[in-house]
Amino acid sequence: MFTTEEILLDWPQRELIALRQEHGDLNAMIDAAAHAAPLDELVLRRLKKKRLALRDKMTRLESALIPDDLA
Repeated sequence: MFTTEEILLDWPQRELIALRQEHGDLNAMIDAAAHAAPLDELVLRRLKKKRLALRDKMTRLESALIPDDLA
C-alpha cells in the first residue's frame, strides 16, 4: 500500500503522463478531422487550440519537475 506522501510525490509525473495521452488523442482527432470530407475548419481550429494549451501545460509541468541548480 502506498502512503499519502508517496502518492503526492508521484502526482506530477502521473499528471504529465495523462496530459501526454490526451495530447496524443487530440493529434489523432486532428488527423481525422483534417481528412474528413467536408473539412470542418472550426472544429479543426478548436482542436488545435486545445492541443496547444495542453502542450503549454505539459511544458510548465515538465519545468516544475526539473530541480533548480543550487550553484
